[in-house]
Amino acid sequence: PQDEDGLVRGLSVLCNLANQLYYPCEHIAWAADAGIIHIGSQKWWTLSTALWAFSLLLGILRSLRILFQLRRKLRQHKCTSSPLSQKKMKAQVKAEVLSILTDVADLSNAIHWLPPGFLWAGRFPPWLVGLLGTISSLIGIYQASREGNSEA
Repeated sequence: PQDEDGLVRGLSVLCNLANQLYYPCEHIAWAADAGIIHIGSQKWWTLSTALWAFSLLLGILRSLRILFQLRRKLRQHKCTSSPLSQKKMKAQVKAEVLSILTDVADLSNAIHWLPPGFLWAGRFPPWLVGLLGTISSLIGIYQASREGNSEA
C-alpha cells in the first residue's frame, strides 16, 4: 500500500522470502524422513525451523513499525480526523497488537524446536508448548472471525 514506508515494505519482502524458502526445506526434510530421498533430515528440519523463526521475527518487527506509525497518526490527527477514521485506526492498532502476540507465541515455540544450545531450545515443558500454540490459535480464530464480521 501507498501508506507503507520503505522499511515496512522491505520487512514484508524478506518475510515473504523466508516463507517461500521454508516450504521446500520442510518438504525435503519430510521426504528424507519418509525414505523418499536418501539424505539426513535433521539439517533440513533445523533450516526450516530457523526460516520459520526468522519469518516470525520479521513479522514482529514489521508489526511494531506499523504500530508506531499508527500511534503517531492517531496523536497527530486526534482533533482533525473523523470519529470513524479514528475508530478504524484503533482497530488497526488492535490487529497489529494481536499479530505481535501471535508471532511472539509462535516464535517462542519455533526457538524451542531448534537444536539444543540456542537460547531456550528444547527447554519448554510440553504444557508450555501446548499453551503457546493454543494462544496463537485462539488469537488467529478471533482475528478470522472479526474479518468475517467486517465483510458481512
